[in-house]
Amino acid sequence: MSLDGTYDDGNIFAKILRGEIPAARVYEDDHVLAFMDAFPQAKGHTLVIPKRSSARNLLEEAPETLGHLIGGVQRVAKAVRAALKPDGITISQFNGAPAGQSVFHLHFHIIPRWEGVKLGRHGEGMADAGELRALAEQIAAKIA
Repeated sequence: MSLDGTYDDGNIFAKILRGEIPAARVYEDDHVLAFMDAFPQAKGHTLVIPKRSSARNLLEEAPETLGHLIGGVQRVAKAVRAALKPDGITISQFNGAPAGQSVFHLHFHIIPRWEGVKLGRHGEGMADAGELRALAEQIAAKIA
């Protein structure tokens, strides 16, 4: 999919927001939802999405929504750091399929990184649901 198009409210993140598909939720407020990536690139890989948006990517989003969203990303990234003690954290956001985007609802990836541990491939290898719930609880406990 290109950078242009129509928002599909049948995408997996829209379904998670509506409660149609379960997710290991980490954090939620009036503006954002954070949950564990079901296909993590690393232990603790967390996604943060806007709750009231039909933006497919960053380029389509209103600035006021982005302000709340990036605040949520920072809050969750700090909790990931406190809970998992990684050596570093990658925060990424893709715009369009050629850039690596696979779900066309604006979202940020928070990926903990450890020295000497290779990063998994984006979108491969589904994680165990119980392990994701345990990680979500561990990270949620550190939300300030």
